[in-house]
Amino acid sequence: MTSKTLLWLQSGGCGGCSLSLLNAENPHLLDRLSQSGIDLLWHPSLSESNGPEFLALMESICDGEQALDILCLEGSVMMGPNGTGRFHLLSGTDQPMFHWLEKLAAQAKQVVAVGSCAAFGGITSAGINIGEAKGLQFDTEQPGGLLGEQWRSQSSLPVVNIAGCPTHPDWVTETLTLLAADALHQNQLDEYNRPRFYTDHLVHHGCPRNEYYEYKASSEKPGDLGCMMEHMGCLGTQARADCNIRPWNGSGSCLKGGYACVNCTAPGFEDSRHSFMETPKLAGIPVGLPTDMPKAWFVALASLAKAATPQRLRKNAVAERLIYPPGKEHKKS
Repeated sequence: MTSKTLLWLQSGGCGGCSLSLLNAENPHLLDRLSQSGIDLLWHPSLSESNGPEFLALMESICDGEQALDILCLEGSVMMGPNGTGRFHLLSGTDQPMFHWLEKLAAQAKQVVAVGSCAAFGGITSAGINIGEAKGLQFDTEQPGGLLGEQWRSQSSLPVVNIAGCPTHPDWVTETLTLLAADALHQNQLDEYNRPRFYTDHLVHHGCPRNEYYEYKASSEKPGDLGCMMEHMGCLGTQARADCNIRPWNGSGSCLKGGYACVNCTAPGFEDSRHSFMETPKLAGIPVGLPTDMPKAWFVALASLAKAATPQRLRKNAVAERLIYPPGKEHKKS
């Protein structure tokens, strides 16, 4: 099998997607790349090449001397100040990173944005966006970004956006495996060019708090066991990802750790305009309702569910540990 080459670069971001990727298990990251026939040319956390060697590699790719099958970018494209890109110069070149990205993307057979920063701008574009951060092919939810809406790779694909903050290691390795096998096609990407194998799900699917959600037995403060949608800002019923179906390292997810889902795979999640741990409401009704749920239906079902909530769930929902076991109804106190 002919190896496919991969170059991984970082721009405006925290490196959290790489940190998550390094925790890949069953198989280990390097084993997965080897099994997929991927030759890692360079990664900032895994490669030993020094500055001159790295720059020589970059030049050889841009000149067409070194083949590049998959270009991965982690972190947003930093265009500031005033479109010059001088907030992020590639060390040793005095050239903006975005110039290198444009040249490399023209040579790559496939281009991948790893994380919501590279895909949409993400955390680094939040607020007034002093750094003029944007994604490779999106600026928040608007098509465009660095490469433009109509840009396509040599394999006729747009930038593949593995959105998340951070990304699940399996989302990255599964995408790379599919690309290496030329088995990822346009119809397998959603409207934001995210792989559908994880965005055809909701974070709500497999949520460990689903019994509380069904009866609208809600948390009231951090640490409570109940559903966090009504008061604590959870967007799991709207967020598209399979976090609770394939948890990190086989056991972890935000909701399992007691944190509300902030919908980090969506463009613009970083500018929620309210606290991540607060549910905005209108006339007492949460503004963000479950996907595909008409408001009138939700209000009616929520009223019925609350009326039927077992006392076990009602009391456990506002506790930090399970107090009442299932098996019999507990009287109101």
